[in-house]
Amino acid sequence: MNLMSTHINAPEGAIADAVLLPGDPLRAKFIAENFLEDAKCYNEVRGMYGFTGTYKGKRVSVQGTGMGQPSLSIYVQELFQFYNVQKAIRVGTCGSIREDVQLRDIILANGACTDSALQSQRFGLLHYSPVPDFELLDKAYHKANDLGLKTVVAPCVSSDRFYDANQNWKLWKKYGAAGVEMEAAELYTLAAEFNRKALAILTVSDHIITGEVTSAEERQKTFKDMMILALETITSE
Repeated sequence: MNLMSTHINAPEGAIADAVLLPGDPLRAKFIAENFLEDAKCYNEVRGMYGFTGTYKGKRVSVQGTGMGQPSLSIYVQELFQFYNVQKAIRVGTCGSIREDVQLRDIILANGACTDSALQSQRFGLLHYSPVPDFELLDKAYHKANDLGLKTVVAPCVSSDRFYDANQNWKLWKKYGAAGVEMEAAELYTLAAEFNRKALAILTVSDHIITGEVTSAEERQKTFKDMMILALETITSE
């Protein structure tokens, strides 16, 4: 048993070197049950499920991370530091803040702006630019084209505040950000720190400008598209 990992109760070797990261632990369970073969649960600590199975014969894990950058930071650091995970793809949702980015579009986040104090704790007055691994981004873009999925390659915003009373999204929009979510910047920063590969694939589930939202049925289908794209990307050579 890896006693150094506080929040992931998995024995050595139980986690693959390629991991999908949904925020919702029940989405992790859904991915394992619907897309992975011979999936085994390796973690139930705090209800944050983790599973390992195979996708088209290749070993893959899926680990819930919770909501927000502090929560994701715990799980991703433990995956990188204690379980030697090499590739991690966040599969999550976001709210669009651009008129040309529509419901059900998939955003491949080529950068992650943030208002998080996690960055100021690390860098002080310096400003770090969290970006994904280009190889994963390139693979995801071409895999999406092969699958006939509409993608937008653009920066996202990882905000610590879900209910944005200050409407900071308007300033992020002015500078080209496409969607607001809560985790990608910390994932990219940790990947840089540990020299690992990371990417955030985000489905637009609601539109902050127009107020449009997807139905439960539409979200289920779109989520599946995103999950397949992530699995195809992370298992490709």
